[in-house]
Amino acid sequence: MAAHPVIVAIDGPSGTGKSSTSRAVAARLGLSYLDTGAQYRAMTWWMLTNDIDVSDPAAVAAVAAKPSIVSGTDPLAPTITVDGADVSGPIRGPEVTGAVSAVSAVPEVRALVTELQRSIAAAASGGIVVEGRDIGVVVLPAADVKIFLTASPEARAARRSAELAGVVGGPATDVARTREALVRRDAADAGRKASPMAKADDAIEVDTTDLSLEQVVECVVGLVEERRGRRRS
Repeated sequence: MAAHPVIVAIDGPSGTGKSSTSRAVAARLGLSYLDTGAQYRAMTWWMLTNDIDVSDPAAVAAVAAKPSIVSGTDPLAPTITVDGADVSGPIRGPEVTGAVSAVSAVPEVRALVTELQRSIAAAASGGIVVEGRDIGVVVLPAADVKIFLTASPEARAARRSAELAGVVGGPATDVARTREALVRRDAADAGRKASPMAKADDAIEVDTTDLSLEQVVECVVGLVEERRGRRRS
């Protein structure tokens, strides 16, 4: 358990190294870890599995409270279940990826999931790293450390393509097509009315385009340790 509990918010679009960085930082510092994007994917998976029309916000809102989503916060082995079933694999598939922006834009969904995220962060007595798109602005605006990761569209597309190949087990997807999908997702997430993706005014921006994962992790760990040092002084 961390000696000085700290809440770290790491935001940014897909392909910036957000998940890998967040998990590694949490493990290095002995903190809990929460992937908020997985929660929205889990909600989307439930909607699709139960034949809910994800293009109909009213239909999504009407059943948003039904699924029970539970997130494990061990950075070395994070888990996500829906109604007791492990969905860590299925939520990364292309069908969920294509629908998650629409589901996560529904205000009722965001309200429910945001409350869940806040309760998990509050229960993490030793501190927690929370990654997402609106953590520093909406979910945990009082977070001790706020990081916003960015990277060039080309770098993000290459990383995301390789990641998808690893999850699905097939050949890497077309990088150009992946880049187009990422740009569309960015526009949808930044343009939605409910909790749009945004950089908090007091967040530190880290461009990961030309940095290795270890370099990004070292940077973020340093920022957290600096915050802890100010607390002790």
